[in-house]
Amino acid sequence: MMSKDLFSQWLGIERLEERVGYCKLRMTVRPEMCNGFGIAHGGISFSFADSALAFASNSHGRHAVSIEISISHISPIKIGDVLIAIAEEKSLGNRIAIYEVRVEKPSGELVALFKGTVFRKETTWNV
Repeated sequence: MMSKDLFSQWLGIERLEERVGYCKLRMTVRPEMCNGFGIAHGGISFSFADSALAFASNSHGRHAVSIEISISHISPIKIGDVLIAIAEEKSLGNRIAIYEVRVEKPSGELVALFKGTVFRKETTWNV
């Protein structure tokens, strides 16, 4: 997936840990990711969490696409901040799965909390 995911590559995402139903990523906030207030645009943490959701939910070998997602921005993110996204499966059904993604600083400070529901297609990944 990552080799074809140009947006995740643009974000500068580094894959730290992956297993079935779980993904841990890292990225660093760059100046062009910030808004007029000098803090990271909300879309950056949202997109970062969404990438973690995608990697975790597709780890079962079936194509999974988001059908409902939400985020709570808890504290501001600044240029140079290193972020960690931890996606964990909370519920897995044949067609629907639910994930929680924590976006944190390396200190463990929570900066955003993301919840994603995915639809699991019958289509499988060819690896």
